[in-house]
Amino acid sequence: MNRLKLIIGKLGIVILTLLVFTSCMDDTPSIPLGEFEKGVLIMNEGAFGANDGEVFHYDPTSGEIKSSIFESKNGRPFAGLIQDMVAAEGRLFLVANTGKVEVVDRRDFSSMGAVTSGLDISRSLVVANQKMYISDWGAYDANFNSPDSYVAVVENLNGGEVSKKIPVSSRPEGMFVAGDQLLIACTAGQKLDVVPLNTEEKTKSLEVTGRPTRFFEEGGRLYLYARDGENVYFHEINRSLAEITGTITVNLPLSTSNFALTDNGEMLIITSTGWPDYNDAIAMVNISSGQVLNGAIFTGSGFYGIGFHKAREEIYVADNNGFQGNGTVIILDRDGQQQKTFLAGRGPSGFKFN
Repeated sequence: MNRLKLIIGKLGIVILTLLVFTSCMDDTPSIPLGEFEKGVLIMNEGAFGANDGEVFHYDPTSGEIKSSIFESKNGRPFAGLIQDMVAAEGRLFLVANTGKVEVVDRRDFSSMGAVTSGLDISRSLVVANQKMYISDWGAYDANFNSPDSYVAVVENLNGGEVSKKIPVSSRPEGMFVAGDQLLIACTAGQKLDVVPLNTEEKTKSLEVTGRPTRFFEEGGRLYLYARDGENVYFHEINRSLAEITGTITVNLPLSTSNFALTDNGEMLIITSTGWPDYNDAIAMVNISSGQVLNGAIFTGSGFYGIGFHKAREEIYVADNNGFQGNGTVIILDRDGQQQKTFLAGRGPSGFKFN
């Protein structure tokens, strides 16, 4: 009997110790999100010549808008035309097509460094092996072509010097890291270029139907988005072989390179008649079938960017207002019904949802 009491007593001590230990673990305070790690970041390209690109922050819960957060946090203007906004490794990389990249802390937008020399017309960026890879059109020739396009390599994620330029096909845009290979969409060259990261030299250049611009993933598959005057093309890519294995053709005249993915296998694509009328619309497409579900769920003029807030099931449309002053952000429900509008910066063109 005494032996039984002793065993029960020891078990009680063990259980009590585990409960105290578990309680202590549960009481460990979580690290609060930074000021700009939640809400919506709005990329404003800026106006040509003024180089007044900036980033705004919008809180969809309170409706609060914070303007020019790069300048307000760093005491200096961005001073460039923002082409892309890429999040990686706790940083946000602001790529300017005026030949520089600013690196900020994602939490509070404080500057962590920059690439301010060695670039020409920088377009986008990916991170791999603790390096930046920056797509760049290179300098224009006398006919405004881009024969000397490249991907710039910077060996420090906080910026610094360009250590190498990898020659690629004309006008590289979006990129994707697939294992140990860098995939590059080259719009003017109509090519998919492949660069192994261990050699940083182009080994393959595949012909692409349409003008490719960006990669996207859907249902575990990788696609390259391309377009021409009549169609949009979803080129499926085998990641390990870096080959195009199939193409879904979407009959969508007047398509642009501005698109966003929804949360249920659909894509929203901006279409536009272009100058001088700029009759714009948002089309909804089923990605797997290529069927145009609705050619115009919303119409207007000056549509310059689009995004989909999956948590709130809302469509965000960037309207440049003809670059006559500040642009506008239009918020729609997923069926295309307008819910709200507010002013953004000059030439709003993209969104990042946190």
